[in-house]
Amino acid sequence: MKYDIRIIGLDLKKEVIEKCNQLARKYGYEKLDFLMGDIADYQGVRQVDMVVTLHACDTATDFALDKAVRWNAKVILSVPCCQHELNGQIHNALMEPVLKYGLLKERLSALLTDGVRAGLLEAAGYQVQILEFIDMEHTPKNLLIRGVKNGKKGNTGQIQELMEFFHINPALYRLCKEGKDE
Repeated sequence: MKYDIRIIGLDLKKEVIEKCNQLARKYGYEKLDFLMGDIADYQGVRQVDMVVTLHACDTATDFALDKAVRWNAKVILSVPCCQHELNGQIHNALMEPVLKYGLLKERLSALLTDGVRAGLLEAAGYQVQILEFIDMEHTPKNLLIRGVKNGKKGNTGQIQELMEFFHINPALYRLCKEGKDE
């Protein structure tokens, strides 16, 4: 059985886009297009079946997840990369014995970032799993956030309490709020 699919890849690096488009044409993938641009600004579609992100740095993952939800994607597969945003925000007197150590603060911030992302996707109607993407020996950036649309919208109450506890305001939360205000 053949499926009529169209795949669009986005990246900010011109040389990556050129190389990918050359390969797509070389191998006859007529409905595979790579475009230079930021997913936050991309307006080329209104609905998609699947959004895949691979090592989108820092808040680029949040913009991709927000777009996926707005596009009503049936499946989201996201492998986040560096999560620096919350590292600069997080503070809590009770947690100071842990947060005073840079490495521990960085790891906790990364885990909080992806935990909040998962909770917000659940609130948007996705069944979410966080899985090991590849073995830790290859890269420490090995989490996969997998969301499958199930239409059962969750509650953000616990996520909001967590954000208050750590004094954080993640990009995906802000983007979700903006989407509700529109």
